[in-house]
Amino acid sequence: MEVATATETREQAVALARIVVESRLAGGAQIIGPVGSAFWHDGEFGIGEEFRLVLKTRGDKYPAVESVLLEHHPWGTPEITALPLLASSDGYRAWMDKTLGD
Repeated sequence: MEVATATETREQAVALARIVVESRLAGGAQIIGPVGSAFWHDGEFGIGEEFRLVLKTRGDKYPAVESVLLEHHPWGTPEITALPLLASSDGYRAWMDKTLGD
């Protein structure tokens, strides 16, 4: 599973990645950006840049990952989305299980 969110700065994305990965809730993270963004916020249209954080985890870890992101994210209502992993190599699956335990 990939869980994604976005932050205003690279430093914020790094801090969130560190918390989640060090807690063994994700095996790894990618920080992408800056990426261009167009959005509605508080009834106003905006254009800006943000950093996308993608966390590599398993579905059973999602509730804990979401909870940690909500607790530590600098935004009051952050985007947190998850995409299932439909297939992966045996080696990747083994690495994920070894890294995350359980």
